[in-house]
Amino acid sequence: MKRLFPSLIAGALLLVGTAWSQDAAIRKNLGERIPQLPQIDEISKSPMPGLYEIRVNGNEIYYTDAEANYLVQGNLIDTRQKRNLTEERIEKLSAIDFDALPFKDAFTIVRGNGKRKLAVFEDPNCGYCKRFEKDLQKVNNVTIYLFLYPILSKDSGEKSKNIWCAKDKARAWQDWMVRDVPPAAASCDSAAIARNVELGRKFRITGTPTLVFADGSRVPGAVGADQVEKRLN
Repeated sequence: MKRLFPSLIAGALLLVGTAWSQDAAIRKNLGERIPQLPQIDEISKSPMPGLYEIRVNGNEIYYTDAEANYLVQGNLIDTRQKRNLTEERIEKLSAIDFDALPFKDAFTIVRGNGKRKLAVFEDPNCGYCKRFEKDLQKVNNVTIYLFLYPILSKDSGEKSKNIWCAKDKARAWQDWMVRDVPPAAASCDSAAIARNVELGRKFRITGTPTLVFADGSRVPGAVGADQVEKRLN
């Protein structure tokens, strides 16, 4: 038994050394051969033997071989389980800690018992957001945390300020997005809106609407009420 432990330690160190040298070789070869490739965040083995996952820019995925002779951009599919492994990996990497969101910088819309939770980043001048909001009226028993996210135009910022400074933020938002009633001019401390823009940049939210569910998963785009229900459940 005494002889076994040194052997195990030596074996473990060998594996660590091999993994490190593999990592170094891939970084070196890709850096020399494709200098325009963004800085590599992480290299790890993929579920497919001999294929390595290259992660850049936080959640962008590429694949390569042990010597970085080839670089693959695309989806890795598990044909036996019929799973898109790349999509699952990106969703995991893009997850947001829901409970850590700064809800003080959002206003709430509560429907029914409000037990289910959803955060949404939206621009008041976004046509897709308007379509989404009209469909979202069908979803009940939910608390929606609305983060104003004016990224489309200067007027988006002005409308966001008027909505944020309204006596009834939720009403002003619904009036504009669902009933096309423009928000009345208003003024107040609207620093929360600038913080939302910074928060969105941090999470790489590049389009509206973007939905964040209680499990941390996010969905970009104007998805239908049925898809929202499925995610909430």
